[in-house]
Amino acid sequence: MRRLALLLGLLALHQTHCFEFVVEGEWETETSLEKQHGRFKRAILTSEEQEDFEAIRGDDITVKSYKVESRITSRFCHTTVKSSVVNSGPNAQSIGFNVQIPKRAFITNFTMNVNGIMFVGSVKEKTVARNLYAQARARGKAAGLVRANSQDMETFKTEVHVPPGSKIEFELHYQEMMQRKLGFYEHSLYLQPGRLVPQFQVDVYIYEPNGIASVETPNTLGEHFSGMAKLTSSKDKAHVVFKPSLQQQRKCENCTTSAIDGIFTVKYDVLRDSNAGELHVSDGHFVHFFAPANLSPLPKNIVFVIDVSGSMWGVKMKQTVEAMQTILDDLTMDDYFSIVDFNHNVRCWSEELVPGSTIQVAEAKKYIQNIKPNGGTNINEALMRAVQMLVKASNQGMIDPRSVSMIMLVSDGDPTVGEIKLSAIQKNVKKVMREEFSLFSLGIGFDVDYDFLERIAMENRGVAQRIYTSHDASDQIRRFYSQVSSPLLRKITVQFPEDSVSDVTQNHFDKYFSGSELVVAGKVLPSESTTLNSFTTAFADRLDLSLQTEADYLELDAALAQQQHAFTGFARQMWAYITVNQLLAERSLAPTAGKKRKITQRILTLAVEHQFVTPLTALLVESEEAKERLLADSPRDPKQGCCAGGSGMVGPRQRTPVQMVHSIPLWVQMTTPAPPSHAERPLPDHITIVENDPHFIVHLPKNNMDVCFNIDSEPGHILNLVSDPGAGVVVNGQLVGSKRVEEKEKVYTYFGTISVFYQPDGIRVSVTTDRIDLTDGRNNHSFTWGATADITQDRVKVSIVKDSKVMVTVDDKITVMVLLHRVWKKHPTHVDFLGLYIPNNNQYSSQAHGLIGQFGQEPEVRVFNLHQGADPLKKEATMEVKGNKLVVTRGWQKDYRRDQKRGSDVFCWFIHNSGKGFIDGHYTNYIVPRLDSFLPLPL
Repeated sequence: MRRLALLLGLLALHQTHCFEFVVEGEWETETSLEKQHGRFKRAILTSEEQEDFEAIRGDDITVKSYKVESRITSRFCHTTVKSSVVNSGPNAQSIGFNVQIPKRAFITNFTMNVNGIMFVGSVKEKTVARNLYAQARARGKAAGLVRANSQDMETFKTEVHVPPGSKIEFELHYQEMMQRKLGFYEHSLYLQPGRLVPQFQVDVYIYEPNGIASVETPNTLGEHFSGMAKLTSSKDKAHVVFKPSLQQQRKCENCTTSAIDGIFTVKYDVLRDSNAGELHVSDGHFVHFFAPANLSPLPKNIVFVIDVSGSMWGVKMKQTVEAMQTILDDLTMDDYFSIVDFNHNVRCWSEELVPGSTIQVAEAKKYIQNIKPNGGTNINEALMRAVQMLVKASNQGMIDPRSVSMIMLVSDGDPTVGEIKLSAIQKNVKKVMREEFSLFSLGIGFDVDYDFLERIAMENRGVAQRIYTSHDASDQIRRFYSQVSSPLLRKITVQFPEDSVSDVTQNHFDKYFSGSELVVAGKVLPSESTTLNSFTTAFADRLDLSLQTEADYLELDAALAQQQHAFTGFARQMWAYITVNQLLAERSLAPTAGKKRKITQRILTLAVEHQFVTPLTALLVESEEAKERLLADSPRDPKQGCCAGGSGMVGPRQRTPVQMVHSIPLWVQMTTPAPPSHAERPLPDHITIVENDPHFIVHLPKNNMDVCFNIDSEPGHILNLVSDPGAGVVVNGQLVGSKRVEEKEKVYTYFGTISVFYQPDGIRVSVTTDRIDLTDGRNNHSFTWGATADITQDRVKVSIVKDSKVMVTVDDKITVMVLLHRVWKKHPTHVDFLGLYIPNNNQYSSQAHGLIGQFGQEPEVRVFNLHQGADPLKKEATMEVKGNKLVVTRGWQKDYRRDQKRGSDVFCWFIHNSGKGFIDGHYTNYIVPRLDSFLPLPL
């Protein structure tokens, strides 16, 4: 957890303007970090930290304006807070400017104009900034440290003491990356001016190049401001403005106090046209966003480890029990779980993992309900027991290799029984935890050593979160669990072509949870190509995925140049933001002093270059002549932790808090390996084709001949194309109709769905003009045409080429290719449809049949009596086939494999009357009830 503070200098009197900066607190020194049992004592919250927050503080002051503007571009946000204040009282006084910003944000600048004297900020290494500031301090000026605590915010504070009539203009800038949680990005602005403001305005501008799926402004400020936030949006832009008038701000009609008090929230999500993610390239940098959906969750194996020591008595335990009731109800029969509760002793509700059945969940809820907190805290033994439970289940084959195994620890205090040395517990857990297990830590309140919980989680492929003991603590626990309760993917790796990128952030992730997002950023290297490709591999439930997407080097920059309110430097700053956060996390886990020093230097270089106030840098705010200075610093967390690692600190010794979201554990491989191969299995030159309305082109290789026929059926009918019970494969197509223009006009039919069903594995691939679905009876995974992808499930392989075709291969013996045809959306009659291409060398069994499958056994065909037909451009002939003599016409149809717009000509003999005499029986014999239906009887 980070806190921001302002170390304020008592400035010398100016010749024409008399003002000073008021300070509180003291310098942080090494001796102030008292240790106990190898850990730092908890810092007690001061009255300043506990008092009510106000954006502007002071008596007899006039706030002329208070304006907040946020520009969010591709999930990266730059926020500016401006305020103009006048000391309208008769005496000199201190005026405070306070801004609560998200803990995950970095301040980038602060400027102040006091009676015409400008103070401008710049980020420097902490030691450099402190030394410059100390020069002013040595001349009799003071320094101070201010801290504040809140759940999701930290407070930037400054106060300036000015004479009457003085005018002060404050301006603060900070940047943050939007985090996707439970399917939304949430932007929060804390608004509490503390007084009425004539010009009060909040503007949030959102620009998402791929489009905005939804945007909303939930009324989090109360009914008083219902409907006052105005939203305008288009496909890729949104603008939210909150501009209450002076009268609208009043708590009541004649009140002189402001009703604005709370968090102003904007929630949105973006359009995603594929599961391969979005790749944005801008300003020499790239950002890859990965948030797939329409995938079935992986099963979970979870052990809940709950602290029931005496300190949990009362509200903490009540809220934990309430949260667990809901969490346990979320379990399914595919999940396995157990509960370990501990004080000075360790108990297991069940010694083995049990399925999440209704009966087991009910028994577990009773057990939780009857817990009575008392005694000490034996965290080490409790975690050892939980790991042993998972290991035992794994050794016994109870755990699905593709499932997600996790431990969820809920605790409010330090260990007091058994192993109490935190560094030893950390080593013990890491030693026994397997690579496929994860540990998630929830620290309740400020008594817990959160630094320790965060370290132990990060080292074991998990994350930590502090739970604040407020009235909604149970909601906080449930919300955290919801974020990790639906894992969709394992072992995700995002790769790029060799020599195309550099300085790539974390590109390997152990898990992806539904509703979240994985982000990879880096620099783009000079190249002759104008396109950057990314390749993502992952494991889903029974599925192996390989996804590909691309982005043009220049397209986004050209679009940004046209956007008035876009943040044009977002990609560069986002890369630095992610990198600095990951390095801070890596630094906190550094095993040696030398390693820590190297990481520290990298952080300093990046933070100064990109102007981020971090735990290792400070914002030096100077007047134009550099005679007066302020220092924005980052103080230590209220509760210090163990395991300081090597020294290597720059400046006075302090702890480095670690943010949860972008933590990079030591097991992450910061490499960019060669991308996977997407080599496509070619189809032979001569194949059987079904195109257009639907027109069958059957290739007979022995006769070196192509035979054509149409099927004039009705929309909604399902035609069997291949039915092979011997191989367990069936290929069916469902017809869609053209748009009807006039009642008497003919409605043409096309294939709108092609289904390939493999009975032995129970897998069906359903291809439509909108998406590709892969189902196995239990799970359903859906993919769009928006990205190139390779999917493997058991013996079925699916290869998608973006906006072009799908290749389905079953057991390496039978291949089906489906071609996508898009038409003009406003065309009066035509609709999108699918073309079908099936090679003749498919290895069918002797039982194969269907409109196409029957020709796996090629019939004897003889064509003779060639003569002029009714159409002078088309000759006619007689064909002998299957004991029938048919009148056939010489014509041509199209093969669109090589040219999807114009196609290439295929000359064939056309069979009239829906192929009668050439196919076995009548075409109506091939109509089946379902997409996975085999032909009921031989024809």
